[in-house]
This record gives sequence, C-alpha cells and structure tokens, in this order.
Amino acid sequence: MDYTAIPRCIYTNPEAASVGLTETEPKKKYGEIVIGRVPFQASGKGRIIEGYGFTKVISEKRYGKIVGVHLVGSHVTDLIGEAALAMNLECTCEELAFTVHPHPTLSEVLMEAALAAQD
Repeated sequence: MDYTAIPRCIYTNPEAASVGLTETEPKKKYGEIVIGRVPFQASGKGRIIEGYGFTKVISEKRYGKIVGVHLVGSHVTDLIGEAALAMNLECTCEELAFTVHPHPTLSEVLMEAALAAQD
C-alpha cells in the first residue's frame, strides 16, 4: 500500500484537504519540482460558491509525476479523491490537465493547477 496517496481532510470553514508530499519534502527526494497554483476564482463555479480558496499541485520536474496536491476552500474534501486517484495511478500533470473536467465545476481547479504546473 502506498501511504503517500492517502488523503487528509480538515472539516473547517473553509475546508482543507491534501494528499501526498508538502512543498519542501519532494525537493529532498526529487530535486527540482514544479508547482501549479490556481485560485478558486479561476473556476466559474468557484466564483459562484465563494470568493476564496486555492489549489496547489506539486510535481517532480523530470517526468511530471504528481507528488502532492493541496486545496483550501468549500467542498475540497469532496475533490481530494480525484487527486488521490491521480497519485495512486502515478498520473502526470499533463494527464490530469488533459482529462476532460465538466464545466462549470470546482474540479476544474485541479485541471487548471495541473496546467499551471507544466512550465
């Protein structure tokens, strides 16, 4: 079992959820990393639901493998499962970015953050 792909959820207002490594941990293991950050404002539904929140996708630079995802905002504890699945399948940022996400939904922020992490 890969314990790095177990999501963590905090049920506060706003909610917080993460899976995988934090920003400092993969630097030690992989060297160069790439981080894609996207505010909830980038999503149409994110604007409707609330005006704050963000998504951060961390990947190792060489292959683009996702090594961490962190979210803050409404309903992020519902979104973190997609990130955990992506990590469990050793998904790259490119693969997550080119997966069709319905519009307008909050899940688009994961897609946008994966796009942002692609240099």
